[in-house]
Amino acid sequence: MSELVPIPQPRGLPLIGNLGEFTTSPMADLVRLADIYGPIYRVQLGSKSIILVGSNALINEICNEKRFHKSLKTVLGIVREGVHDGLFTAYDDEPNWGKAHRILTPAFGPLSIRGMFGDMHDIATQMCMKFARHGPHNPIHVAEDFTRLALDTLALCAMDFRFNSYYREDMHPFVAAMGGFLTECGNRQRRPAFAPNFLFRAANDQFAADIATMKQTADEVVDSRKKNPSDRKDLLSAMLSGVDPQTGEKLSDENITNQLITFLIAGHETTSGMLSFTFYLLLKHPAEYQKVQEEVDRVLGRDAITVDHLNKFPYIAAVLRESLRLRSTIGAFSVEANDDTVLGGKYLIRKGDVVSALLCKAHLDPVVYGEDANEFKPERMTDDNFARLNEEFPNCWKPFGNGKRGCIGRPFAWQEAILAMAMLFQNFNFTMHDPNYQLQIKETLTLKPDNFEMRASLRHGMTATELEQTLAGKAPTQDQTSIKKPKAEAKAQLNTGKPLSVYYGSNSGTCEALAQRLATDAPTHGFNATTIGPLDEAKQNLSQDHPVIIVTASYEGQPPSNAAHFVNWMESLKGNEMDKVSYAVFGCGHRDWTQTFHRIPKLVDSTLEKLGGDRIVPMGTADAASSDMFSDFETWEDETLWPALKEKYGTGDTSDVTGVQALTVEVTTPRKATLRQDVEEALVVSTKTLTSSGPPKKHIEIQLPTGMPYKAGDYLAILPMNPQATVARVFRRFQLTWDAALKIHSNRPTTLPINTPVSARDVLGAYVELSQPATKRNILALAEATDDKSIVQELEKLAGDDYQDNIVSKRVSVLELLEKYPSIAFPISSYLAMLPPMRVRQ
Repeated sequence: MSELVPIPQPRGLPLIGNLGEFTTSPMADLVRLADIYGPIYRVQLGSKSIILVGSNALINEICNEKRFHKSLKTVLGIVREGVHDGLFTAYDDEPNWGKAHRILTPAFGPLSIRGMFGDMHDIATQMCMKFARHGPHNPIHVAEDFTRLALDTLALCAMDFRFNSYYREDMHPFVAAMGGFLTECGNRQRRPAFAPNFLFRAANDQFAADIATMKQTADEVVDSRKKNPSDRKDLLSAMLSGVDPQTGEKLSDENITNQLITFLIAGHETTSGMLSFTFYLLLKHPAEYQKVQEEVDRVLGRDAITVDHLNKFPYIAAVLRESLRLRSTIGAFSVEANDDTVLGGKYLIRKGDVVSALLCKAHLDPVVYGEDANEFKPERMTDDNFARLNEEFPNCWKPFGNGKRGCIGRPFAWQEAILAMAMLFQNFNFTMHDPNYQLQIKETLTLKPDNFEMRASLRHGMTATELEQTLAGKAPTQDQTSIKKPKAEAKAQLNTGKPLSVYYGSNSGTCEALAQRLATDAPTHGFNATTIGPLDEAKQNLSQDHPVIIVTASYEGQPPSNAAHFVNWMESLKGNEMDKVSYAVFGCGHRDWTQTFHRIPKLVDSTLEKLGGDRIVPMGTADAASSDMFSDFETWEDETLWPALKEKYGTGDTSDVTGVQALTVEVTTPRKATLRQDVEEALVVSTKTLTSSGPPKKHIEIQLPTGMPYKAGDYLAILPMNPQATVARVFRRFQLTWDAALKIHSNRPTTLPINTPVSARDVLGAYVELSQPATKRNILALAEATDDKSIVQELEKLAGDDYQDNIVSKRVSVLELLEKYPSIAFPISSYLAMLPPMRVRQ
């Protein structure tokens, strides 16, 4: 045996010892001390001494249950004040631990866990529907929503009890009570024993109240089962009716309460943290994110997940293992020595000494995981590699505790996590709500990301209604798909011309409107836009046999929310993967964002070329600060894009050269409005003008609807209506009666409601932009509609040299020109075809 050496320890102070070292968060301070003192050190917390070990070699020794046993001399001793002899806080030799362990463990056996799939799927479906219904711009509070998932899943599967957390705005009182209870347990652990109790009277009162709330919740669960008897063979049934095979005894009512609180805490807190950290890591590592989605698509396709799919996601399993390695939700676990012993061949540990395994350090041990141990690499945790690591370095991965006191709910948590990830990645694309977010840790006795938000957008062009049908294993009916609200169709209805794909990256709707305009113009030039969709849909899906047109903007230097996955995927490519892809890019931006002006369009354009793509034309751009983006886009189309496409693909113009869409409009007069906007209503509380001269600037106070969060720095998106006065002008110009309805037919993609009568007031008020400056193409179309040569000359001049000064600068709309030239016989169908769709303002 080597000569014994003292265990390193920071210099302390009388009475308080090393309590002064804890100035940030307990786990962060313990990791900091490990960086200073090495793989083993001691801290004195008042009268208590704890030894910390942070290497695999030392943790492997303390996991030997012949030398060490679980210790409650740490914070768990304080947790015991609330849950007493529950499985997590009972002593090894305590009769109720052995009794409960023997009775309850079978409830988490493989067949039992498999049988919980339906209930797990139920709660995961509620989560998916919440994400879908709140929409792609809603910030998801990740830890909160995964807490809802884990708490409700545990309660339903193990106790047949519904907390219904996804149907309430705030969290269930149990969650707040649990958080306060665990936080206070940590505070008490660091509080000097000599500190007068009266100084903490308020904290003590809240501690007692939190325990009472948790006990009340447990009693509600038991009372619900007693009032509604069930033959379910679940955890609660085992608690109430199970008999210990060794003693023949049942659990007491008091112990059942303790066990319920234990499972409600341990069964959801760590799972929600694991999922939260996993999504954070994947969103920070696009290549790994992509591999998860590829695996899900390969296994599930568009089919509803079943229990038989769950063992077919080896990469997801590796991601979860790697996430728990890098960001274990339990920072440490503690044991104490059965007898005097020596660690590492040189550190004396006395009988009863407390030794804590510092997982935040041991899981990063370079001896086990290499010099890149701090990096997120799921491949190191694939099944074969994981088995090899555990064989070569026993006890190198310990997020579920150790030995007989390890987590008995591990299979439950694992199935729940894999199911949730598979369902989410199958149906959604996720992005950081704040692309600049840096990980913050919320610490009670467990660890979670704090203030971490993401956004979810439905994949495959689905609506929330279609997702609901899909999750239930039903394909949407024809009736359902035919009554979708008007939007850019995924397929052009006119199947003539050479195929063309059009993708957009758009938050405010401008680029989407431009993409729609291009798709509408395509048949005029001999092309057919067979695909129109968000840029994320082009990920791994860029056509090699026909041209691809991309219209995108930047969002404070980042991709728009529906383009982030495409950009991340594109940046992860290294070879000539875009060989045979012919493309063109048009970028929108605002010069006031100097540092990031057109950043994403330029990145897409240059990266596609670098990867072997064939650029059809130089990138077109528009600057919202100095020009009209619609007119700039049409100029790029007419003078650059279409000529190049015709030359490359040998197409020619058809009729309708001015780009006025061939709409057929039937005017009828039913007295009802049928338009519905998929937005939530908010109340304008007050509005006042702040300026006395110049363009008006207003202060507006808005009361948001219940459930719609907002914090300083967020954007508020408004879907506007055209002023009634402007709509009335259109009515006068086209001689429409007050109750006129429009029945619109179109053989091309359109954002207008088609094939059904809709109030003309709704179409003109909500679907189109009436005040958008006329484009040059619009003006020339008006000129073609009149035989008056003087008018033609005036209009041609306005479309030429006078355009910037007399149209753009003065924001002269098509309506104003029609009012100025009333002799122009212009049908309302042509007028509607000119107008860009209504888009949100923010």
